[in-house]
Amino acid sequence: MKKVLRSLLITLPAFVLQNAQAQEKESELDPVTVTASIAPEKVSRTGRNIFVIPGERFNNLPVHSIDELLRYLPGIEVQMRGPSGSQSDIVLRGGTFQQVLVIIDGVRVNDANTGHFTSYIPISPAEIERVEVLKGASSAIYGSEAVGGVIQVITKAFATKQTKKYSSFTAQGTTGQYNLFNVNAGGTLSGKRSVLNAGFLSANSDGQQQRGIKGYFHNKTASASFGYFITPKWHLALRTSWDERDFAAQNFYTTFVSDTSREKIKTSWSQLQVTNMKKHNKLQFDIGYKFLEDKFIFNSVSAANLNKSYLLQGLITDEFTINTSSVLTSGVQFINRRISSNDRGKHNIDQAAVFIILSQKLNEHFSFSPGLRMEWNERSGAQFIPQVNLSYRKARWQLRGSAGKTIRDADFTERFNNYGRASVTSGRIGNPDLEAERSFSYEGGADYFATGNVKISSTFFQRYHKDLIDYVTTAYADMPRKDNLTPTGTYALAKNISNVTTTGVETEIQLAKKINEQQNFWSTIGIIWLESKSSSATPSFYISSHAKWLINFNLIYSYKWLSFGVNGLYKKRQPQATTNPAIAKVNADYFVLNTKLEAAFWQKRIAAFIQVDNIFDRNYTDILGSQMPGQWIMGGIKTSFSR
Repeated sequence: MKKVLRSLLITLPAFVLQNAQAQEKESELDPVTVTASIAPEKVSRTGRNIFVIPGERFNNLPVHSIDELLRYLPGIEVQMRGPSGSQSDIVLRGGTFQQVLVIIDGVRVNDANTGHFTSYIPISPAEIERVEVLKGASSAIYGSEAVGGVIQVITKAFATKQTKKYSSFTAQGTTGQYNLFNVNAGGTLSGKRSVLNAGFLSANSDGQQQRGIKGYFHNKTASASFGYFITPKWHLALRTSWDERDFAAQNFYTTFVSDTSREKIKTSWSQLQVTNMKKHNKLQFDIGYKFLEDKFIFNSVSAANLNKSYLLQGLITDEFTINTSSVLTSGVQFINRRISSNDRGKHNIDQAAVFIILSQKLNEHFSFSPGLRMEWNERSGAQFIPQVNLSYRKARWQLRGSAGKTIRDADFTERFNNYGRASVTSGRIGNPDLEAERSFSYEGGADYFATGNVKISSTFFQRYHKDLIDYVTTAYADMPRKDNLTPTGTYALAKNISNVTTTGVETEIQLAKKINEQQNFWSTIGIIWLESKSSSATPSFYISSHAKWLINFNLIYSYKWLSFGVNGLYKKRQPQATTNPAIAKVNADYFVLNTKLEAAFWQKRIAAFIQVDNIFDRNYTDILGSQMPGQWIMGGIKTSFSR
């Protein structure tokens, strides 16, 4: 495998350089982003490493859910516990799964209960205009959780501009082994002043055999949004969505043989955005409300944990164009998090922030962007969070650098897990006295635009953590609270680890090429090396679980009426031992490849496809002992109409 990877790293850059011709516009590889500084700006002017993928790729690649799409994007490690959106932990730059912030159209959706729910993004794929992935420190703009980076989903109704009338509809049905039946459908209706967009995603299967149970899943997402220009200067956007996931959760959180867990999660999400656009000023108001109910049953003889979490937030931003070279963006934010749980109790916390960002072009080539945020949290008080980004772009080269502070407060699970149960014989225990995490990050990188359709990027980064939160095996005698614990129990306590340093290098290659009128080729590959060192003598679980080497890739090739899509990844990480040999082994490394072959008919309005997931039938787990599916064969039909 190492020889194959070495050969790939050598030959792929040569291939894309020799075969690329400047037939595509550079905007495919240097698009406008709003995630880096809120104000729209070319990626090459932000000083940040940002990857943007159009939403339409979802239907061309062998993926079933948004977290699976993210899994194969450069620079993202997705630690999956189950297939088709059952549950995944998203990791950026070697952080923990709580250190990634997910945003929908400018408003955060991270759950107050636990970061394990971060991948439950309540948006149907049909609504997605694009996904922007910002890697690295972003707390100066977005606050808590934006440590490893930010993933922003931008939808069609919220991103719309006044346009001509059009309508479109797509639908895809998939069936396969293990009684698989998936549906992905949606459409857009646009007028000169309005856009209506809606979609539905459903994934269902009895699942492959696991230890004593089957890894079933029944996951559904439905969402709709409406954008309307009241006047040329006033825009209104509304959204509502519903998400329900019912799945087998064996060894998602434990390594016990008695674990035959089931979990059911229901989410509702509502969002309102009002924008006033003037010649030199854009004022925007956002409000979002999220409710999530989590019902978790460990096994047939245990009582269910029922957790309800609530997230309410308001955000006001003002984007002021000083001149053609300077844009000043400021904002005020308020967030209320609440939880009601028979396991973790009832808790409530408020936070507020003000921030300001300057996007400044000094000349044709050099840009810089300083930012400052003051965030107040009723638990940890007020903190000032600075950051600065630098960019130099000349001809085909871009040099960039960034440095800034990041923060993250403990979630309710880290603070109160297992506090409400009468007796806890083993497991993870919360710690209400946790301090907020603080860290400093810096990075430097370069991008080379080989032609109009090839981009090669490389970035070195380092992050210094203080008081990082993770679970550490702790003896009963050392537990700060013993009320419902037993002296013979085995426990992992949430702790502030004194110091952790994460160092890494990430390299990416993007190719978007129109060979001729009948052939198109699109591909991405990401290569990451990471190392984390802790001053704690006892290894923490999640910090030690990230990949040391990660290579993930996508490829789509179309010729006339045929289309071929491939994605896959190779991961090498620190070996993890389970407490019982009956639990699925967490391999030190693995390679997974998925394929999809599609044939279109009737002016490409109808298509039939066959798809094979995990084509080499690799037996693997991503984390703990949760068994991932082996080879899975499926096929289906999709249709697409527009006018």
